[in-house]
Amino acid sequence: MAASQSELDRQIEQLKRCEYLKESEVKALCQKAREILVDESNICGDIHGQFYDLKELFNVRYPDRITLIRGNHESRQITQVYGFYDECLRKYGSVNVWRYCTEIFDYLSLSAIIEDKIFCVHGGLSPSINTLDQIRIIDRKQEVPHDGAMCDLMWSDPEDIDGWGLSPRGAGYLFGGDVVEKFNQTNDIQLICRAHQLVMEGHKSMFNNALVTVWSAPNYCYRCGNVAAILELDENLEQRFKVRERDIILLFR
Repeated sequence: MAASQSELDRQIEQLKRCEYLKESEVKALCQKAREILVDESNICGDIHGQFYDLKELFNVRYPDRITLIRGNHESRQITQVYGFYDECLRKYGSVNVWRYCTEIFDYLSLSAIIEDKIFCVHGGLSPSINTLDQIRIIDRKQEVPHDGAMCDLMWSDPEDIDGWGLSPRGAGYLFGGDVVEKFNQTNDIQLICRAHQLVMEGHKSMFNNALVTVWSAPNYCYRCGNVAAILELDENLEQRFKVRERDIILLFR
């Protein structure tokens, strides 16, 4: 195990230097990640708040410290539109690495729960889902569907409306504060924590702090000028936001 961890540490440092891993190394990493992810529930527990961009590699190296949640970009269709497919083809001369990675996407959990009180999901809620148990029985090991509960979890957005609305994204729904209140009461949840929408300040609370959007990609697409935020929780679930503005870390409670 020590040798394996040493090898993973080397690969992490190599990627930090923006150096490519061999195709054979990527294949082995994806196989190991699949072994870890296949046994996880659709709703994972015990998130500790670490954030790294080298997601799958860190999940293999620290499987008890990092939990990955699937988002709308973890799909074959979206990665072909937004450049990951082309990047793999350009760097490796074939689509094999793209295939290894996108196969892993099918095993990522759909959501997470922290101390039975904080529900984490990429996009938002679904009119097809009233309880957490309904999420647990979804067959997640597939490409993201164009509609339905699994799609909604990755594509929906909160909005200042009552009930449900059509999403301008063409997938998922808009949902209002009354929907959030009902979902949280039904499932004894204090907070919904999600991403999916650019927030210039890095984070935004809505519906009397029943939902928060956290955006962790600084200067999105290298042109938006936004800051990035990370939400940290202590043992009492007290919230603290780490906001990165250029090279300065700002802390907010």
